[in-house]
Amino acid sequence: MARGQFIAIIDDDPAVLKALKRLLCARSYQAETYDSAETFLASLPNSLPACLIVDLQMPVMTGLELQKHLRRSGIEIPVIIITAHDEAGTRERCRSAGAVTLLSKPLQESVLLAAIDDATTRQRC
Repeated sequence: MARGQFIAIIDDDPAVLKALKRLLCARSYQAETYDSAETFLASLPNSLPACLIVDLQMPVMTGLELQKHLRRSGIEIPVIIITAHDEAGTRERCRSAGAVTLLSKPLQESVLLAAIDDATTRQRC
C-alpha cells in the first residue's frame, strides 16, 4: 500500500465500523476507525492513510464535505464513499468531488475489496 500503511474507516455507526475493521483485518489490511469526520481530521497530523472509506451521511460533516475539505487543503487521499441512501445524482456528485467510487450498503465484500485495490493502486501512480 502506498503512503500510509492503513485504511481509515469513518462512519457514525459503531456496528459498521466494527464490521468493516473485522473484514479488512481478516484480509490482512491494517484499519483504523473514526466515528466522525472531525475525529479523523484531528488524527491527520499523525499520519495519512492509504485510502479512506467514509460514510456519505454523517452529522456535522458528511463524507462528501470531508472529501471536499481534504482537496481544498491540498491533502490527496483516495476516497471510497459508502451510503445506505443512493439517491439520484449522488454518484455523480461524489465522482465530481474526486471520489474513487460510491458503494451502496450493505456492502458486497468483493466489490469493496476491488475498490480498495483500485484506490491504493491509484495512490501509487
